[in-house]
Amino acid sequence: MSSLADMLVDAGLTRDRLEECRKLAAQSGDSLDRVILQREYLAEAALLRVYAQHLGFEYREKLDDIDVPGGFVNRIPVQFSRNYNLIAVEEVDGVIKVATCAPLDPHPMDDLSALWGGDIEPVLAPRNEITNLIARAYRHKADGVDEALAGVAEDGDIAGLANEIEEGEDVLDVANKAPIIKLVNTILFQALKLRASDVHFHPYAERLQVRFRIDGILYDMDSIPRKAQEAIVSRVKVMGKMDIAERRLPQDGRATIKIGDGEVDVRISSVPTTIGERIVMRLLDKSSKLYTIGEIGLSEANQRMLRDYIGWSHGIILVTGPTGSGKTTTLYAALTEVDTREKNVLTIEDPVEYSLPGISQVQVNVKKGLTFANGLRAFLRQDPDVMMVGEIRDLETAEVAIRAALTGHLVFSTVHTNDAPSTVTRLIDQGVEAYLVASSIILVVAQRLVRTICKHCRVTEPINPEWTAKLKKLGLTPEELSGQIAYGKGCDQCFNSVYAGRTAIYEFLPIDEITRTQVMEGATASQMKRSSIDRGLITLRADGVDKIRQRLTTPDEVLRVTQLDLG
Repeated sequence: MSSLADMLVDAGLTRDRLEECRKLAAQSGDSLDRVILQREYLAEAALLRVYAQHLGFEYREKLDDIDVPGGFVNRIPVQFSRNYNLIAVEEVDGVIKVATCAPLDPHPMDDLSALWGGDIEPVLAPRNEITNLIARAYRHKADGVDEALAGVAEDGDIAGLANEIEEGEDVLDVANKAPIIKLVNTILFQALKLRASDVHFHPYAERLQVRFRIDGILYDMDSIPRKAQEAIVSRVKVMGKMDIAERRLPQDGRATIKIGDGEVDVRISSVPTTIGERIVMRLLDKSSKLYTIGEIGLSEANQRMLRDYIGWSHGIILVTGPTGSGKTTTLYAALTEVDTREKNVLTIEDPVEYSLPGISQVQVNVKKGLTFANGLRAFLRQDPDVMMVGEIRDLETAEVAIRAALTGHLVFSTVHTNDAPSTVTRLIDQGVEAYLVASSIILVVAQRLVRTICKHCRVTEPINPEWTAKLKKLGLTPEELSGQIAYGKGCDQCFNSVYAGRTAIYEFLPIDEITRTQVMEGATASQMKRSSIDRGLITLRADGVDKIRQRLTTPDEVLRVTQLDLG
Protein backbone atom coordinates (compact mmCIF):
# COMPACT_ATOMS: atom_id res chain seq x y z
CA MET A 1 0.00 0.00 0.00
CA SER A 2 1.28 3.49 -0.82
CA SER A 3 2.48 5.71 2.00
CA LEU A 4 0.54 8.82 2.99
CA ALA A 5 3.29 10.96 1.44
CA ASP A 6 3.01 9.15 -1.89
CA MET A 7 -0.77 9.50 -1.85
CA LEU A 8 -0.53 13.24 -1.17
CA VAL A 9 1.96 13.66 -4.00
CA ASP A 10 -0.32 11.68 -6.33
CA ALA A 11 -3.14 14.07 -5.37
CA GLY A 12 -1.09 17.05 -6.55
CA LEU A 13 1.04 18.12 -3.56
CA THR A 14 4.72 18.52 -4.45
CA ARG A 15 7.30 16.90 -2.18
CA ASP A 16 8.85 20.29 -1.41
CA ARG A 17 5.51 21.63 -0.25
CA LEU A 18 4.83 18.44 1.72
CA GLU A 19 8.12 18.88 3.57
CA GLU A 20 7.32 22.57 4.15
CA CYS A 21 3.92 21.65 5.63
CA ARG A 22 5.46 18.98 7.88
CA LYS A 23 7.89 21.54 9.32
CA LEU A 24 5.11 24.10 9.83
CA ALA A 25 2.93 21.48 11.53
CA ALA A 26 5.77 20.56 13.89
CA GLN A 27 6.42 24.21 14.72
CA SER A 28 2.79 25.26 15.20
CA GLY A 29 1.36 22.10 16.72
CA ASP A 30 -1.33 22.00 14.04
CA SER A 31 -2.15 18.78 12.24
CA LEU A 32 -0.65 18.19 8.79
CA ASP A 33 -4.01 18.25 7.02
CA ARG A 34 -4.87 21.60 8.58
CA VAL A 35 -1.57 23.16 7.48
CA ILE A 36 -2.03 21.89 3.91
CA LEU A 37 -5.49 23.48 3.78
CA GLN A 38 -4.29 26.75 5.34
CA ARG A 39 -1.56 27.02 2.70
CA GLU A 40 -4.14 26.13 0.01
CA TYR A 41 -1.80 23.54 -1.47
CA LEU A 42 -4.64 21.04 -2.01
CA ALA A 43 -8.39 21.42 -2.31
CA GLU A 44 -10.29 20.13 0.72
CA ALA A 45 -12.11 17.43 -1.25
CA ALA A 46 -8.86 16.03 -2.68
CA LEU A 47 -7.19 16.04 0.75
CA LEU A 48 -10.12 14.31 2.44
CA ARG A 49 -10.17 11.61 -0.24
CA VAL A 50 -6.50 10.90 0.45
CA TYR A 51 -7.05 10.61 4.20
CA ALA A 52 -10.16 8.50 3.73
CA GLN A 53 -8.16 6.04 1.65
CA HIS A 54 -5.19 6.15 4.03
CA LEU A 55 -7.24 5.67 7.21
CA GLY A 56 -9.82 3.32 5.74
CA PHE A 57 -12.70 5.76 6.34
CA GLU A 58 -15.72 6.29 4.14
CA TYR A 59 -15.76 9.58 2.19
CA ARG A 60 -19.01 11.34 1.27
CA GLU A 61 -18.79 14.28 -1.08
CA LYS A 62 -22.45 15.35 -0.65
CA LEU A 63 -24.75 15.26 2.37
CA ASP A 64 -27.81 16.79 0.67
CA ASP A 65 -30.08 13.77 1.07
CA ILE A 66 -29.10 12.83 4.63
CA ASP A 67 -31.72 12.53 7.38
CA VAL A 68 -29.82 12.99 10.63
CA PRO A 69 -30.86 10.45 13.28
CA GLY A 70 -33.28 12.15 15.66
CA GLY A 71 -31.52 10.80 18.72
CA PHE A 72 -28.35 12.67 17.80
CA VAL A 73 -30.11 16.02 17.53
CA ASN A 74 -31.93 15.48 20.82
CA ARG A 75 -28.85 14.40 22.78
CA ILE A 76 -25.98 16.41 21.28
CA PRO A 77 -26.05 20.22 21.76
CA VAL A 78 -25.89 22.29 18.58
CA GLN A 79 -23.00 24.28 20.07
CA PHE A 80 -20.89 21.12 20.36
CA SER A 81 -21.87 19.89 16.91
CA ARG A 82 -21.07 23.23 15.30
CA ASN A 83 -17.84 23.93 17.21
CA TYR A 84 -16.29 20.63 16.17
CA ASN A 85 -18.07 20.18 12.81
CA LEU A 86 -19.52 16.82 13.75
CA ILE A 87 -22.91 15.52 12.62
CA ALA A 88 -24.41 12.03 12.47
CA VAL A 89 -25.26 10.79 8.99
CA GLU A 90 -26.48 7.28 9.80
CA GLU A 91 -27.24 4.95 12.73
CA VAL A 92 -26.96 1.17 12.44
CA ASP A 93 -27.50 -1.14 15.44
CA GLY A 94 -26.61 1.59 17.94
CA VAL A 95 -23.45 2.64 16.08
CA ILE A 96 -23.59 6.11 14.54
CA LYS A 97 -21.61 7.23 11.53
CA VAL A 98 -20.43 10.77 12.19
CA ALA A 99 -19.22 13.12 9.47
CA THR A 100 -16.06 15.08 10.24
CA CYS A 101 -13.67 17.22 8.22
CA ALA A 102 -10.79 16.85 10.71
CA PRO A 103 -9.51 13.28 10.32
CA LEU A 104 -6.39 13.82 12.46
CA ASP A 105 -8.11 15.30 15.52
CA PRO A 106 -9.48 12.40 17.63
CA HIS A 107 -10.36 14.36 20.77
CA PRO A 108 -13.75 15.75 19.62
CA MET A 109 -14.73 12.23 18.55
CA ASP A 110 -13.79 10.92 22.01
CA ASP A 111 -15.89 13.63 23.65
CA LEU A 112 -18.77 12.87 21.31
CA SER A 113 -18.55 9.18 22.13
CA ALA A 114 -18.86 10.03 25.82
CA LEU A 115 -21.87 12.28 25.16
CA TRP A 116 -23.51 9.71 22.91
CA GLY A 117 -22.75 6.77 25.15
CA GLY A 118 -22.05 4.39 22.30
CA ASP A 119 -19.78 3.49 19.42
CA ILE A 120 -18.93 5.98 16.68
CA GLU A 121 -17.64 5.40 13.16
CA PRO A 122 -16.01 8.42 11.46
CA VAL A 123 -17.00 9.44 7.94
CA LEU A 124 -15.10 12.18 6.10
CA ALA A 125 -17.02 14.97 4.34
CA PRO A 126 -16.32 18.57 3.22
CA ARG A 127 -16.68 21.26 5.87
CA ASN A 128 -19.40 23.22 4.05
CA GLU A 129 -21.50 20.06 3.60
CA ILE A 130 -21.25 19.37 7.34
CA THR A 131 -22.12 22.97 8.21
CA ASN A 132 -25.20 22.93 5.98
CA LEU A 133 -26.36 19.60 7.39
CA ILE A 134 -25.97 20.88 10.97
CA ALA A 135 -28.15 23.89 10.09
CA ARG A 136 -30.82 21.64 8.55
CA ALA A 137 -30.72 19.08 11.35
CA TYR A 138 -31.08 21.57 14.19
CA ARG A 139 -33.51 23.93 12.49
CA HIS A 140 -36.53 22.63 14.40
CA LYS A 141 -34.68 23.51 17.58
CA ALA A 142 -34.89 27.14 16.48
CA ASP A 143 -38.30 26.97 14.88
CA GLY A 144 -40.41 27.03 18.03
CA VAL A 145 -41.86 30.52 18.07
CA ASP A 146 -44.78 29.32 20.17
CA GLU A 147 -42.39 27.66 22.62
CA ALA A 148 -40.30 30.82 22.86
CA LEU A 149 -43.41 32.95 23.30
CA ALA A 150 -44.55 30.74 26.16
CA GLY A 151 -41.45 31.71 28.10
CA VAL A 152 -41.70 35.44 27.44
CA ALA A 153 -44.56 35.91 29.87
CA GLU A 154 -42.43 34.42 32.63
CA ASP A 155 -39.45 36.70 32.00
CA GLY A 156 -39.97 40.39 32.58
CA ASP A 157 -36.29 41.29 32.81
CA ILE A 158 -35.81 43.74 29.96
CA ALA A 159 -33.02 45.72 31.61
CA GLY A 160 -30.85 42.61 31.74
CA LEU A 161 -30.93 42.16 27.98
CA ALA A 162 -27.95 44.43 27.35
CA ASN A 163 -25.68 42.20 29.40
CA GLU A 164 -26.66 39.07 27.47
CA ILE A 165 -25.86 40.20 23.96
CA GLU A 166 -23.00 38.32 22.30
CA GLU A 167 -20.97 39.70 19.41
CA GLY A 168 -21.79 37.71 16.29
CA GLU A 169 -24.38 35.59 18.08
CA ASP A 170 -25.41 32.32 16.42
CA VAL A 171 -29.17 32.23 15.87
CA LEU A 172 -29.08 28.43 15.85
CA ASP A 173 -27.94 28.46 19.46
CA VAL A 174 -31.14 28.95 21.44
CA ALA A 175 -30.35 26.60 24.31
CA ASN A 176 -30.20 28.21 27.75
CA LYS A 177 -31.18 31.62 26.39
CA ALA A 178 -33.61 34.01 28.02
CA PRO A 179 -37.08 33.60 26.44
CA ILE A 180 -37.05 36.98 24.70
CA ILE A 181 -33.59 36.33 23.22
CA LYS A 182 -34.71 32.89 22.14
CA LEU A 183 -37.79 34.39 20.47
CA VAL A 184 -35.85 37.00 18.46
CA ASN A 185 -33.21 34.43 17.44
CA THR A 186 -35.97 32.07 16.36
CA ILE A 187 -37.62 34.75 14.19
CA LEU A 188 -34.29 35.64 12.58
CA PHE A 189 -33.54 31.99 11.86
CA GLN A 190 -36.94 31.57 10.24
CA ALA A 191 -36.27 34.65 8.10
CA LEU A 192 -32.92 33.35 6.91
CA LYS A 193 -34.33 29.90 6.20
CA LEU A 194 -37.07 31.45 4.06
CA ARG A 195 -34.56 33.68 2.19
CA ALA A 196 -36.15 36.87 3.56
CA SER A 197 -34.36 40.12 2.81
CA ASP A 198 -36.15 42.13 5.52
CA VAL A 199 -37.86 41.43 8.85
CA HIS A 200 -40.58 43.84 9.99
CA PHE A 201 -41.91 44.20 13.54
CA HIS A 202 -45.13 46.13 12.91
CA PRO A 203 -47.05 47.30 16.01
CA TYR A 204 -50.84 47.12 16.11
CA ALA A 205 -53.19 48.06 18.93
CA GLU A 206 -53.60 44.44 20.02
CA ARG A 207 -50.48 42.67 18.65
CA LEU A 208 -47.00 42.94 17.20
CA GLN A 209 -47.05 41.58 13.65
CA VAL A 210 -43.92 39.93 12.27
CA ARG A 211 -43.59 40.25 8.50
CA PHE A 212 -40.95 38.90 6.10
CA ARG A 213 -40.08 40.30 2.68
CA ILE A 214 -39.38 37.28 0.48
CA ASP A 215 -38.51 37.68 -3.20
CA GLY A 216 -39.71 41.29 -3.01
CA ILE A 217 -43.15 40.52 -1.53
CA LEU A 218 -44.15 41.22 2.08
CA TYR A 219 -45.77 38.30 3.95
CA ASP A 220 -47.45 38.25 7.36
CA MET A 221 -45.79 35.67 9.62
CA ASP A 222 -46.22 35.27 13.37
CA SER A 223 -48.42 37.51 15.51
CA ILE A 224 -46.90 38.24 18.91
CA PRO A 225 -48.92 39.41 21.93
CA ARG A 226 -48.70 43.15 22.49
CA LYS A 227 -47.26 42.61 25.98
CA ALA A 228 -44.02 41.32 24.42
CA GLN A 229 -43.56 44.35 22.15
CA GLU A 230 -41.41 46.44 24.48
CA ALA A 231 -39.12 43.51 25.26
CA ILE A 232 -38.67 42.58 21.59
CA VAL A 233 -37.94 46.16 20.54
CA SER A 234 -35.44 46.53 23.38
CA ARG A 235 -33.75 43.27 22.46
CA VAL A 236 -33.38 44.27 18.79
CA LYS A 237 -32.09 47.73 19.75
CA VAL A 238 -29.51 46.16 22.06
CA MET A 239 -28.36 43.95 19.17
CA GLY A 240 -27.89 47.08 17.06
CA LYS A 241 -26.15 49.01 19.88
CA MET A 242 -28.96 51.56 19.86
CA ASP A 243 -30.31 53.60 22.78
CA ILE A 244 -33.11 51.53 24.33
CA ALA A 245 -34.21 54.51 26.44
CA GLU A 246 -34.82 56.74 23.41
CA ARG A 247 -38.29 55.98 22.05
CA ARG A 248 -39.25 59.33 20.53
CA LEU A 249 -36.71 59.59 17.71
CA PRO A 250 -35.81 57.34 14.78
CA GLN A 251 -32.59 55.36 15.23
CA ASP A 252 -30.32 53.25 13.06
CA GLY A 253 -28.07 50.41 14.13
CA ARG A 254 -26.22 47.42 12.82
CA ALA A 255 -25.32 43.96 14.08
CA THR A 256 -23.66 40.77 12.92
CA ILE A 257 -25.28 37.41 13.54
CA LYS A 258 -24.07 33.93 12.72
CA ILE A 259 -25.86 30.90 11.39
CA GLY A 260 -23.48 28.00 11.59
CA ASP A 261 -20.34 29.04 9.73
CA GLY A 262 -22.06 31.86 7.85
CA GLU A 263 -22.33 35.50 8.89
CA VAL A 264 -25.18 37.90 8.23
CA ASP A 265 -24.97 41.70 8.51
CA VAL A 266 -28.15 43.20 9.95
CA ARG A 267 -29.10 46.86 9.39
CA ILE A 268 -31.70 47.97 11.92
CA SER A 269 -34.07 50.92 11.69
CA SER A 270 -36.51 52.02 14.40
CA VAL A 271 -39.26 54.60 13.93
CA PRO A 272 -41.60 55.82 16.70
CA THR A 273 -45.31 55.49 15.86
CA THR A 274 -48.41 56.40 17.83
CA ILE A 275 -48.71 52.81 19.11
CA GLY A 276 -45.07 51.98 19.71
CA GLU A 277 -41.78 51.66 17.90
CA ARG A 278 -41.68 49.99 14.51
CA ILE A 279 -38.56 47.97 13.66
CA VAL A 280 -37.23 46.88 10.27
CA MET A 281 -34.17 44.64 10.00
CA ARG A 282 -32.40 44.34 6.63
CA LEU A 283 -30.52 41.03 6.33
CA LEU A 284 -27.34 41.01 4.23
CA ASP A 285 -25.96 37.50 3.96
CA LYS A 286 -22.16 37.73 3.67
CA SER A 287 -21.99 34.15 2.45
CA SER A 288 -24.34 34.81 -0.47
CA LYS A 289 -23.03 33.83 -3.87
CA LEU A 290 -21.28 36.53 -5.87
CA TYR A 291 -22.80 36.35 -9.35
CA THR A 292 -21.10 36.74 -12.69
CA ILE A 293 -22.51 38.50 -15.74
CA GLY A 294 -23.62 35.17 -17.16
CA GLU A 295 -25.71 34.37 -14.07
CA ILE A 296 -27.89 37.47 -13.55
CA GLY A 297 -30.49 37.00 -16.28
CA LEU A 298 -28.85 38.91 -19.12
CA SER A 299 -29.53 37.85 -22.68
CA GLU A 300 -26.48 36.91 -24.73
CA ALA A 301 -26.72 40.20 -26.63
CA ASN A 302 -26.82 42.21 -23.39
CA GLN A 303 -23.93 40.21 -21.95
CA ARG A 304 -21.82 41.09 -24.98
CA MET A 305 -22.82 44.74 -24.78
CA LEU A 306 -22.04 45.04 -21.06
CA ARG A 307 -18.66 43.33 -21.43
CA ASP A 308 -17.84 45.69 -24.28
CA TYR A 309 -18.57 48.79 -22.20
CA ILE A 310 -16.73 47.41 -19.16
CA GLY A 311 -13.66 47.37 -21.38
CA TRP A 312 -13.87 51.14 -22.00
CA SER A 313 -11.18 53.26 -20.36
CA HIS A 314 -13.47 56.11 -19.34
CA GLY A 315 -17.12 57.08 -19.01
CA ILE A 316 -20.03 56.42 -16.67
CA ILE A 317 -22.10 53.24 -16.63
CA LEU A 318 -25.33 53.75 -14.68
CA VAL A 319 -27.66 51.06 -13.35
CA THR A 320 -31.13 52.30 -12.49
CA GLY A 321 -34.19 50.94 -10.76
CA PRO A 322 -36.09 51.13 -7.47
CA THR A 323 -34.69 49.95 -4.14
CA GLY A 324 -34.40 46.17 -4.09
CA SER A 325 -34.26 45.73 -7.85
CA GLY A 326 -30.84 44.05 -7.90
CA LYS A 327 -28.72 47.03 -8.93
CA THR A 328 -25.87 46.20 -6.56
CA THR A 329 -25.77 42.59 -7.74
CA THR A 330 -25.45 43.80 -11.34
CA LEU A 331 -22.67 46.25 -10.44
CA TYR A 332 -20.76 43.57 -8.53
CA ALA A 333 -21.16 41.16 -11.44
CA ALA A 334 -19.75 43.84 -13.74
CA LEU A 335 -16.80 44.48 -11.43
CA THR A 336 -15.89 40.79 -11.43
CA GLU A 337 -15.15 41.26 -15.15
CA VAL A 338 -12.46 43.85 -14.42
CA ASP A 339 -8.92 42.45 -14.29
CA THR A 340 -7.74 43.71 -10.89
CA ARG A 341 -4.19 42.60 -11.65
CA GLU A 342 -3.95 45.29 -14.30
CA LYS A 343 -6.39 47.90 -12.99
CA ASN A 344 -6.79 49.75 -9.70
CA VAL A 345 -10.44 49.41 -8.62
CA LEU A 346 -12.05 51.24 -5.70
CA THR A 347 -15.64 51.36 -4.47
CA ILE A 348 -17.54 53.49 -1.98
CA GLU A 349 -20.78 51.90 -0.81
CA ASP A 350 -23.55 52.18 1.75
CA PRO A 351 -23.43 49.43 2.86
CA VAL A 352 -20.62 47.21 1.58
CA GLU A 353 -22.74 44.14 0.83
CA TYR A 354 -20.17 41.66 -0.49
CA SER A 355 -16.40 41.35 -0.28
CA LEU A 356 -14.78 41.64 -3.71
CA PRO A 357 -11.29 40.10 -4.02
CA GLY A 358 -8.66 42.51 -5.30
CA ILE A 359 -10.92 45.56 -4.94
CA SER A 360 -10.58 48.28 -2.28
CA GLN A 361 -14.03 48.85 -0.76
CA VAL A 362 -14.95 51.81 1.44
CA GLN A 363 -18.01 52.16 3.67
CA VAL A 364 -19.85 55.51 3.73
CA ASN A 365 -19.74 57.18 7.15
CA VAL A 366 -21.85 60.34 7.03
CA LYS A 367 -21.32 61.11 10.74
CA LYS A 368 -17.59 61.36 10.10
CA GLY A 369 -18.02 63.29 6.86
CA LEU A 370 -17.30 60.39 4.52
CA THR A 371 -20.02 60.82 1.89
CA PHE A 372 -20.21 59.40 -1.62
CA ALA A 373 -18.88 62.67 -3.05
CA ASN A 374 -16.02 62.99 -0.55
CA GLY A 375 -15.04 59.37 -1.04
CA LEU A 376 -15.01 59.80 -4.80
CA ARG A 377 -12.80 62.88 -4.49
CA ALA A 378 -10.35 60.91 -2.35
CA PHE A 379 -10.33 58.08 -4.90
CA LEU A 380 -9.14 60.49 -7.60
CA ARG A 381 -5.90 60.87 -5.62
CA GLN A 382 -5.44 57.08 -5.47
CA ASP A 383 -4.41 56.61 -9.12
CA PRO A 384 -7.66 54.76 -9.96
CA ASP A 385 -8.65 53.06 -13.19
CA VAL A 386 -12.18 52.01 -12.22
CA MET A 387 -14.44 53.41 -9.50
CA MET A 388 -17.84 52.43 -8.23
CA VAL A 389 -19.99 54.81 -6.20
CA GLY A 390 -23.02 53.23 -4.58
CA GLU A 391 -25.51 55.89 -5.65
CA ILE A 392 -25.64 59.29 -7.32
CA ARG A 393 -28.21 60.92 -5.09
CA ASP A 394 -27.26 64.60 -5.31
CA LEU A 395 -25.68 67.20 -7.58
CA GLU A 396 -22.34 67.14 -5.75
CA THR A 397 -21.84 63.39 -6.27
CA ALA A 398 -22.98 63.66 -9.90
CA GLU A 399 -20.47 66.44 -10.64
CA VAL A 400 -17.55 64.54 -9.08
CA ALA A 401 -18.50 61.35 -10.97
CA ILE A 402 -18.69 63.25 -14.26
CA ARG A 403 -15.35 64.95 -13.63
CA ALA A 404 -13.81 61.53 -12.96
CA ALA A 405 -15.26 60.12 -16.18
CA LEU A 406 -14.07 63.07 -18.25
CA THR A 407 -10.53 62.78 -16.87
CA GLY A 408 -10.02 59.21 -18.03
CA HIS A 409 -11.69 56.95 -15.46
CA LEU A 410 -14.44 54.36 -15.76
CA VAL A 411 -17.18 54.99 -13.18
CA PHE A 412 -20.04 52.69 -12.18
CA SER A 413 -23.00 53.94 -10.16
CA THR A 414 -26.76 53.71 -9.59
CA VAL A 415 -29.72 56.08 -9.68
CA HIS A 416 -33.42 55.71 -8.97
CA THR A 417 -35.55 56.16 -12.10
CA ASN A 418 -38.31 54.23 -13.85
CA ASP A 419 -36.44 53.41 -17.05
CA ALA A 420 -33.18 54.03 -18.86
CA PRO A 421 -34.06 57.27 -20.75
CA SER A 422 -35.42 58.87 -17.55
CA THR A 423 -31.96 58.54 -16.01
CA VAL A 424 -30.52 61.10 -18.40
CA THR A 425 -33.23 63.66 -17.76
CA ARG A 426 -33.06 63.04 -13.99
CA LEU A 427 -29.41 64.12 -13.89
CA ILE A 428 -30.23 67.24 -15.88
CA ASP A 429 -33.12 67.98 -13.50
CA GLN A 430 -30.64 67.70 -10.59
CA GLY A 431 -28.68 70.58 -12.10
CA VAL A 432 -26.05 68.86 -14.23
CA GLU A 433 -25.44 70.61 -17.55
CA ALA A 434 -26.81 68.68 -20.53
CA TYR A 435 -23.48 68.76 -22.39
CA LEU A 436 -21.73 67.14 -19.39
CA VAL A 437 -24.34 64.36 -19.23
CA ALA A 438 -24.08 63.75 -22.97
CA SER A 439 -20.29 63.60 -22.97
CA SER A 440 -19.77 61.45 -19.85
CA ILE A 441 -22.46 58.73 -19.74
CA ILE A 442 -21.79 55.79 -22.05
CA LEU A 443 -24.42 53.24 -20.97
CA VAL A 444 -27.60 53.15 -18.87
CA VAL A 445 -29.02 49.85 -17.65
CA ALA A 446 -32.53 49.80 -16.18
CA GLN A 447 -33.66 46.69 -14.34
CA ARG A 448 -36.35 45.04 -12.24
CA LEU A 449 -36.55 41.72 -10.43
CA VAL A 450 -39.28 39.21 -11.26
CA ARG A 451 -39.99 36.09 -9.25
CA THR A 452 -39.17 32.84 -11.00
CA ILE A 453 -41.54 29.88 -11.12
CA CYS A 454 -40.69 27.21 -8.54
CA LYS A 455 -38.92 24.43 -10.42
CA HIS A 456 -40.31 21.81 -8.02
CA CYS A 457 -43.96 22.49 -8.84
CA ARG A 458 -43.73 24.09 -12.28
CA VAL A 459 -46.23 22.72 -14.79
CA THR A 460 -47.52 23.77 -18.20
CA GLU A 461 -51.15 23.92 -19.24
CA PRO A 462 -53.19 25.08 -22.23
CA ILE A 463 -53.72 28.84 -22.21
CA ASN A 464 -57.23 29.66 -20.96
CA PRO A 465 -59.16 32.93 -21.50
CA GLU A 466 -57.82 34.42 -18.25
CA TRP A 467 -54.23 33.85 -19.36
CA THR A 468 -55.08 35.14 -22.83
CA ALA A 469 -56.30 38.45 -21.38
CA LYS A 470 -53.06 38.90 -19.42
CA LEU A 471 -50.93 37.99 -22.42
CA LYS A 472 -52.81 40.54 -24.52
CA LYS A 473 -51.73 43.30 -22.12
CA LEU A 474 -48.16 42.25 -22.84
CA GLY A 475 -48.66 42.17 -26.60
CA LEU A 476 -48.47 38.37 -26.72
CA THR A 477 -50.79 35.86 -28.34
CA PRO A 478 -51.29 32.24 -27.22
CA GLU A 479 -49.89 31.10 -30.57
CA GLU A 480 -46.53 32.73 -29.78
CA LEU A 481 -46.28 30.42 -26.75
CA SER A 482 -47.44 27.34 -28.69
CA GLY A 483 -50.71 27.45 -26.78
CA GLN A 484 -49.00 26.47 -23.48
CA ILE A 485 -48.06 28.52 -20.44
CA ALA A 486 -45.89 27.67 -17.43
CA TYR A 487 -46.91 28.37 -13.85
CA GLY A 488 -46.40 26.97 -10.35
CA LYS A 489 -48.96 24.90 -8.48
CA GLY A 490 -47.44 25.61 -5.05
CA CYS A 491 -45.50 23.14 -2.92
CA ASP A 492 -43.53 22.81 0.32
CA GLN A 493 -40.33 23.90 -1.40
CA CYS A 494 -41.77 27.31 -2.32
CA PHE A 495 -44.04 27.54 0.74
CA ASN A 496 -47.02 27.42 -1.63
CA SER A 497 -46.12 30.79 -3.14
CA VAL A 498 -45.61 29.15 -6.62
CA TYR A 499 -42.38 31.18 -6.92
CA ALA A 500 -38.85 30.46 -5.70
CA GLY A 501 -36.04 32.90 -6.34
CA ARG A 502 -35.83 35.86 -8.69
CA THR A 503 -34.21 36.85 -11.95
CA ALA A 504 -33.70 40.26 -13.50
CA ILE A 505 -35.19 41.86 -16.58
CA TYR A 506 -33.21 44.60 -18.28
CA GLU A 507 -33.36 47.63 -20.55
CA PHE A 508 -30.00 48.62 -22.10
CA LEU A 509 -29.61 52.15 -23.48
CA PRO A 510 -26.21 52.85 -25.06
CA ILE A 511 -25.62 56.59 -25.30
CA ASP A 512 -24.83 56.77 -29.01
CA GLU A 513 -24.47 59.87 -31.19
CA ILE A 514 -28.21 60.13 -31.84
CA THR A 515 -29.02 59.99 -28.12
CA ARG A 516 -26.25 62.49 -27.31
CA THR A 517 -27.72 64.92 -29.82
CA GLN A 518 -31.18 64.46 -28.29
CA VAL A 519 -29.80 65.15 -24.81
CA MET A 520 -28.07 68.32 -26.02
CA GLU A 521 -31.27 69.47 -27.74
CA GLY A 522 -33.34 68.98 -24.58
CA ALA A 523 -35.43 65.99 -25.70
CA THR A 524 -37.79 64.52 -23.11
CA ALA A 525 -37.38 61.00 -21.71
CA SER A 526 -40.44 59.88 -23.71
CA GLN A 527 -38.98 61.23 -26.95
CA MET A 528 -35.66 59.51 -26.32
CA LYS A 529 -37.39 56.25 -25.46
CA ARG A 530 -39.59 56.28 -28.56
CA SER A 531 -36.56 56.98 -30.74
CA SER A 532 -34.56 54.23 -29.04
CA ILE A 533 -37.38 51.69 -29.50
CA ASP A 534 -37.47 52.55 -33.19
CA ARG A 535 -33.74 51.79 -33.31
CA GLY A 536 -34.05 48.43 -31.54
CA LEU A 537 -34.19 49.14 -27.79
CA ILE A 538 -35.38 46.06 -25.85
CA THR A 539 -37.53 47.53 -23.08
CA LEU A 540 -38.03 46.14 -19.59
CA ARG A 541 -41.41 44.76 -20.59
CA ALA A 542 -40.03 43.20 -23.78
CA ASP A 543 -37.26 41.48 -21.81
CA GLY A 544 -39.88 40.27 -19.32
CA VAL A 545 -41.90 38.81 -22.19
CA ASP A 546 -38.78 36.94 -23.27
CA LYS A 547 -38.53 35.46 -19.75
CA ILE A 548 -42.15 34.27 -20.13
CA ARG A 549 -41.23 32.60 -23.42
CA GLN A 550 -38.38 30.86 -21.60
CA ARG A 551 -40.92 29.68 -18.96
CA LEU A 552 -38.94 31.34 -16.19
CA THR A 553 -41.70 33.63 -14.91
CA THR A 554 -45.38 34.43 -15.37
CA PRO A 555 -47.36 37.23 -17.04
CA ASP A 556 -48.51 38.34 -13.58
CA GLU A 557 -44.93 39.07 -12.54
CA VAL A 558 -44.04 41.01 -15.68
CA LEU A 559 -47.23 43.07 -15.42
CA ARG A 560 -46.48 43.74 -11.74
CA VAL A 561 -43.06 45.30 -12.26
CA THR A 562 -43.25 46.94 -15.71
CA GLN A 563 -45.18 49.74 -17.36
CA LEU A 564 -46.85 49.88 -20.76
CA ASP A 565 -44.28 50.67 -23.43
CA LEU A 566 -44.69 53.73 -25.62
CA GLY A 567 -46.39 53.14 -28.94
